[in-house]
Amino acid sequence: MLKLVVRRTIGAIPLLLIVSFLVFLLLDLMPGDAAVALAGENASPDQVEATRERLGLDEPLFTRYFHWLGSAVHGDLGQSLFSSQSVTSTIVDRLPVTMSLTVVAMVLVVVVGMPLGIVAARRPNSVVDRLLSAFASVSMSLPPFVTGLLLMLVFAVTLAWFPATGYVSIADGGLGGWLRNLVLPALAVAAVPIAEIARQTRGALVDTLGTDYVRTVRAKGVRERSVLLKHALKNAGVPIATVLGLQVNRLLAGSVTVEFVFAMPGFGALAVTSVVQRDIPTILGVVMVSAVIVVVVNVLTDLSYGLFNPRLRH
Repeated sequence: MLKLVVRRTIGAIPLLLIVSFLVFLLLDLMPGDAAVALAGENASPDQVEATRERLGLDEPLFTRYFHWLGSAVHGDLGQSLFSSQSVTSTIVDRLPVTMSLTVVAMVLVVVVGMPLGIVAARRPNSVVDRLLSAFASVSMSLPPFVTGLLLMLVFAVTLAWFPATGYVSIADGGLGGWLRNLVLPALAVAAVPIAEIARQTRGALVDTLGTDYVRTVRAKGVRERSVLLKHALKNAGVPIATVLGLQVNRLLAGSVTVEFVFAMPGFGALAVTSVVQRDIPTILGVVMVSAVIVVVVNVLTDLSYGLFNPRLRH
């Protein structure tokens, strides 16, 4: 296990370097000029040039990249071009909101998606199975922000069961207030992952329940519940764990638009704002932190395989 973690961590270093350079290059190729946006549309050419020199935007691409990379290695992601605040501290302030949203959404994915898949796998081609397929098709056809708007209209505006916008931390609103503000956005970002994990669980279990191994276990008189949960589900765990790991990445991506819809001061909303403002240091910081989170999730997913298949522990 330790060798796997070390190997994956070392392998992630060149990946992160490539991602950082490509993002830096793409930002440099974006239309528009950050110096003009910061100096103002009515600024004179001399003022724009002075702003460009102050920001270091007049230096060559590779010089600017290696200067940023040297600071990033030490945890300094630079300063926002518009607020002059540290990008690192801004991300640290915003990240708990997105992590809260992701954790609640992931709980919904596991608690709702996996049982739906298990129920459908027990009765393939039944009414329940067909209803699951229909639900999955509808859920996967709607982007998270559309689902969020529909949930807001029904449960916040019409029924007034949940707040429509905003975020309250556990320290300020307690556990109940924290959850009330997260239910609708978490459902919005979790709708597609719930459908995907339900379909994957159903497919993996149907294949496993048809194997000779499971038939042998049933012939020994083992109860059906034990066959399903203890034997079949464990053997189907690797593909399910793989899809679960991918859903974390999907939840982070979905939070970008959902946080904006629900006016949540999170990591995703920061990404949207920084792109609109062409705030290059903040965009770079957001992308790199997201890349690190994805790498960590992938490593944890690989480690989880050993729980389902002992041969993969070495």
